[in-house]
Amino acid sequence: MARIAGVDIPNHKRGVIGLTYIYGIGKSRADEILQKAKVDAGTKVSDWNDDEIGRIRDVVSAYKIEGELRSETQLNIKRLMDIGCYRGIRHRTGLPLRGQKTKNNSRTRKGKRKTVANKKIATK
Repeated sequence: MARIAGVDIPNHKRGVIGLTYIYGIGKSRADEILQKAKVDAGTKVSDWNDDEIGRIRDVVSAYKIEGELRSETQLNIKRLMDIGCYRGIRHRTGLPLRGQKTKNNSRTRKGKRKTVANKKIATK
């Protein structure tokens, strides 16, 4: 099993798909990395030799990935919350921040439904 940037790449996957297991690398960036490293994109990870893995590691090290990217994202969100802009307030309250309606949907951001009981009618 190849280990790149602290992530185990599954052996049974093609190289392009295997690299997407690293946070911050999608299909297009994985393809670009393999081209720069001069490795065939269709080759399975199990067929990579040590020299190819080394070249891929060198190319991947130029990108901001994994922990560094996660911490930068968290800092950006914290900055938005600190300055009190609209997006920061939406982050703080746990609501969607890209203009979605919240009346019926947005369960992913809002979480599980919190049922509120109806008012009881006073009887005479």
